[in-house]
Amino acid sequence: MAQQARRKENGVTSESHWPTTIRLADEGHTLHVAFESGESYALPAEYLRVNSPSAEVQGHSPDQKVTVAGKKNVRILRAEPVGRYAARLIFDDGHDSGFFTWEYLFTLGAGRETLWQAYLDELAAKNLHR
Repeated sequence: MAQQARRKENGVTSESHWPTTIRLADEGHTLHVAFESGESYALPAEYLRVNSPSAEVQGHSPDQKVTVAGKKNVRILRAEPVGRYAARLIFDDGHDSGFFTWEYLFTLGAGRETLWQAYLDELAAKNLHR
């Protein structure tokens, strides 16, 4: 199990995964994230875009989740900090809502294989394409 860093902010101690590096690579096709606990992940822009935490993608309940298709060549133009807890990713298709918290980025990295396969299966079931 991954080690978790403890942070104290505004007098409250919380446990979470904290990044040490967040950088774009491959002309925005990959986001590299490294965490204090030693894990690091290279997350494709397409993977991040189709798993955006925004209401536009996730809906307001699990049954409202949208299957986002046609994002195979999407790029991340910028990653902007949101306070001390998240990043806002600006994609070249205009999508810029949803805050990727450090915990969510860690979850996407750690569960990439399973989450990606579930996405591909969902596309196939709906006859959609990347």
